[in-house]
Amino acid sequence: MPTVIETTVFPFDELSDAARERAREWYRISNLDYEWWDCTCDDFSTICEILGVELKAHPVRLMGGGTRQKPGIRFSGFYSQGDGASFEGRLTYAKGSAARIKAYAPKDAELHDIAARLAAVQKRNFYQLYAIITQRGPYCHENTMQFDVRRDDAEATADAEDIIAEAMRDLARWLYARLETEYEFRNADEMVEESITANAYTFTSSGTSSGGRFG
Repeated sequence: MPTVIETTVFPFDELSDAARERAREWYRISNLDYEWWDCTCDDFSTICEILGVELKAHPVRLMGGGTRQKPGIRFSGFYSQGDGASFEGRLTYAKGSAARIKAYAPKDAELHDIAARLAAVQKRNFYQLYAIITQRGPYCHENTMQFDVRRDDAEATADAEDIIAEAMRDLARWLYARLETEYEFRNADEMVEESITANAYTFTSSGTSSGGRFG
């Protein structure tokens, strides 16, 4: 014979402090398991295009059996040694990039500085520099990126490789900082509680999800 078991459930705002913390952790584990970083990476792809970086594309298999091309951006995080972001691709001269990045991100001094450094080293090399950016090893942070810097018509100036490498590593650091900010925003107590309440999730008195909703 089937047995009916009744469980008393509560909305989030009726839980104790300890139960609320458990409910928040449940939400973070169960409801943030998706590609929350897509918008940040899309913005980064646009910035790369402005600066003259063509990101390497990788095929990604879709659930329906097809594939799509995904930019060669990698990151791991957060708060552990070795965490960071990196990318692969090809850098070439992008005419007007310094002005275009200021128009796209008028308040971002970091991006303005990166664009200015790239423009200056290109000018010294008659706008003939290009660089192949690759990834070394299983980790992904700015120091796992390698650079093969060359000039089309002559030997590059002695400072070219160092300047381009540091500018691209600064760009990877910029990306990682934005990803970390986005992660912290989505995981903040206030945002988690707002989502729990908006979705009317219910919990046992200990803060365990009941699998149901009010309303």
